[in-house]
Amino acid sequence: MNDTLDVARPIRIGISSCLLGEAVRFDGGHKRDSFLTGTFGRFVEWVPVCPEVESGFGTPRPAMRLVREKGNVRLLTVKTAVDLTAPMVTYAERRVAELSSENLSGYVLKKDSPSCGLERVKIYDPNGVPARTGQGLFASRLAERFPDLPMEEEGRLSDPRLRDNFVERVFAYWRLRGLFGGRWNVGALVRFHTAHKLVLMAHSPAAYQRLGRLVAGARSVARKDLERTYTAAFMAALKVVATPRRHANVLQHMVGYFKDRLDPASKVELLAAVEDYRRELVPLIVPITLLRHYVRIHDVEYLAGQVYLDPHPRELMLRNHV
Repeated sequence: MNDTLDVARPIRIGISSCLLGEAVRFDGGHKRDSFLTGTFGRFVEWVPVCPEVESGFGTPRPAMRLVREKGNVRLLTVKTAVDLTAPMVTYAERRVAELSSENLSGYVLKKDSPSCGLERVKIYDPNGVPARTGQGLFASRLAERFPDLPMEEEGRLSDPRLRDNFVERVFAYWRLRGLFGGRWNVGALVRFHTAHKLVLMAHSPAAYQRLGRLVAGARSVARKDLERTYTAAFMAALKVVATPRRHANVLQHMVGYFKDRLDPASKVELLAAVEDYRRELVPLIVPITLLRHYVRIHDVEYLAGQVYLDPHPRELMLRNHV
């Protein structure tokens, strides 16, 4: 669990520079995000990147957009139609390769940007009609190079559930890379997987079953194949946003560990908190706090080792919303 963080292995996250308040936008402005720079920034090291400035386009610079021409997507200036595709693609391929050595655990991108937008970026047809079907030229290379890396646009992080999901994935990926980055063995993988069982159950019961079978047969799989397969499946599972219904199922599963430990009144109180959460009357932190209390009081070793109870620092208050 994340009561303390390993300061010797910082959590490094790539980010569009403008979101940190750097004046690198085409108009010389920025898009500083207070959650990222203030709240979340206390727990991570940012690796700022501005593809347009670093490609040599300067600040301020002409506005650009993506245009589909003869089946190809080009990066053109809006007013003069200067084609900047080649320098952007050359830069993106080089910079993405460099990021391989940055030990990133996540990436936050600027939405709608022709370079950084992760999804639904406008692509214009030759008649100037836009369709939200594109991906920024830098973002597309980034996603291709790091398919398991948690990525999100800052605009989507205003949604509490998507924010919780992204931050949870960042910390999970950081822990996973900590496992596979050292001299790991099957026993270490079993311990990691065991600690994340309830996390997986909350996101995808089907993936929970698949990963369980993979770990059970781990000794018959080559180490590199095992690392690659487990990482891809684990991160894909966590990308599925956990719903109140699935959380409630996990919470009820945890309540079962106290069947013979709690007095009737305490059991009723705990089940009522779970039901209130399921009905979205109270935030997830309410039943979680009760469960943490009973895990400590009754010393339930299995639950005490579950990352689900503390998947990220409590100071972020990501489970305090309804």
